[in-house]
Amino acid sequence: MARKLRGLTLAELGRMTDLSPQTINRWENDHQEPTPECLERLAEALQLPVEFFMQPELEPIPIEAVSFRALTKTPAYRREAVLAAGGIAREIATWISERYRLPAPDVPSLNLPPEASLHDIETIALRVRSQWDLDQRPIPNMVHLLEARGVRVFSLVQEVRDVDAFSLYIENEPFIFIDTGKTAERQRFDAAHELGHLVMHQGRERVQSREAERQADRFAAAFLMPRADVLARNLRNASPDQLIQASRRWRVSAMALAHRLTELGLLTEWGYRTACVELAKRGYRRSEPGSQLVPESSQVLEKVLAHLRANGAGVKAIISSTKLTYDEFNRHVFGLARTVSRGGVTGTAMTVQQGREHLRVVSSQS
Repeated sequence: MARKLRGLTLAELGRMTDLSPQTINRWENDHQEPTPECLERLAEALQLPVEFFMQPELEPIPIEAVSFRALTKTPAYRREAVLAAGGIAREIATWISERYRLPAPDVPSLNLPPEASLHDIETIALRVRSQWDLDQRPIPNMVHLLEARGVRVFSLVQEVRDVDAFSLYIENEPFIFIDTGKTAERQRFDAAHELGHLVMHQGRERVQSREAERQADRFAAAFLMPRADVLARNLRNASPDQLIQASRRWRVSAMALAHRLTELGLLTEWGYRTACVELAKRGYRRSEPGSQLVPESSQVLEKVLAHLRANGAGVKAIISSTKLTYDEFNRHVFGLARTVSRGGVTGTAMTVQQGREHLRVVSSQS
C-alpha cells in the first residue's frame, strides 16, 4: 500500500532502498519476511513508520468501486495510488466512527435512464435537493452539506492530484476525495460532480465511461445552479462582467456559469464561445482573479481534532492508532492537524449550524 501510494514501481523502490525488486515482491506477497534492517530501509524510503508495515493486511479496495475521471487514460500506477489513498482514508474514518457518532449516510440512489437527457439529470438534481430540504437557494458550503448527509470527505494527496477528485462506496459508506490544489469554486464543482456519481452511477459500466463524466458534470451544474434560480436572475445574453458578478451568487467559476447559461438556452453557442474567449484572456480559464471565496474544508475532521485536543489526547491519539506519521495523516485531512487550535467544545458534544443543516459529533468515550 505504501509503495503504491507513492506511485512507485517495484524497480523504483528497489533502487531507492538498494534492494532487489524480486525480494520486495516476495515480501509484498507474503512469501518472505523482511529483516528489521530492511524494514527500516522501506520505512525511510516510503516516509512511514516501521509500525505501518507490521499491521494486519488491509482489505484492498476494488478498482470497480472507484469513480474517477478518464480511467482509460490513467496509468495503472496512478489507479493503484488512488486505491491506496482510499485505503488510508478508510482507516482514519474507521478510527473516528468507532469513537464518534457521525451523521448516517443519506445519499439517494436514483435510477438514470440509459439515454439520459439534460431534463432527466435536472430532475434527479432537483430530487436530491428536495430530499435534502435545500429548495432553490444557493449552497453555502458543499463539503459541510455532504458531511451532514453522511458522506466522508477527505483531501486528495499530492501523488494522485492529476487523477482529479474521485468518489467511492466503502462498505456502503460514501467517500469523496477533493483536490485542494484548485480554486475554491472548482473544488465546489468537483464535490458536486462526485455527488452526482454517488447518486447516479453505481455500476462499473456507467462509472467508468465518458458519458458518465458528462452526466456528473450536468448534475453538478444543476445541483449548484438550480434552473429556477438562474432563470430568475435576468442573465440572458450575459456579458463577461455579468458572468463574473453573477457567479459569486452560486460560488462557482465564471466559466461554469457560462456553460450553465448555454445549457438553459440563455446564451447562444456563439455567445458562449465569445464569453469564454474573453474570460480566458482575463485569467478565468483556471483561476478566479479577485475571488474572495475561501476553500472549503471538513467540518467533521476539524471537530474531531478539536475535541481530541480539548480532552488532552491530541492528534497523537489517532496518528498512533493508524500507524501514520504526522505529515502523512495531515495530507489526508485538509491540513487540519496543523491548523486546528481553537476550542468551541462543550462537554463531549459539539454542534454547528450552517443555514438549515445540522452536524453533531458526539464522543462515545469519556
